Amino acid sequence: MTTLTPQQVLFIERLRVAHLATTDVTGQPHVLPVCFAVVGGAIYTAIDEKPKRVAAASLRRVRNILARPQVCLVWDHYEEDWTRLAWLQVRGTASLVEAAAEQTAALAALRDRYPQYRTMDLERRPLIRVTPTHVRSWSPGREA
Repeated sequence: MTTLTPQQVLFIERLRVAHLATTDVTGQPHVLPVCFAVVGGAIYTAIDEKPKRVAAASLRRVRNILARPQVCLVWDHYEEDWTRLAWLQVRGTASLVEAAAEQTAALAALRDRYPQYRTMDLERRPLIRVTPTHVRSWSPGREA
């Protein structure tokens, strides 16, 4: 497991959305925006109650993670002043959380960051953990 630096955690915690990339069994990519929380060095994202076309356990990101757990998360900061651009990429291994204590801690952090989650029954839906294995960042002249 690779550890995010305190500066990297501060950078991503200032942002509200990350982009999660997964691949299916044939290698086809799937990227979507996700809400997230960092807890104990892992990054968590929940399957929320917003309307979906299929059951939560059948979502493409869940199927992809079960088939190929290697994922990538990207955060970026954009401004018209390009001296202030920055991005951070975390490659890692994703899995579904099964332990009750881990789920409780991760959902508490997600609900703290996103008030919309406070009224959702997230405990009955898949919760994704990404364990970082490689971290890269960029910004002009400084670490993201």
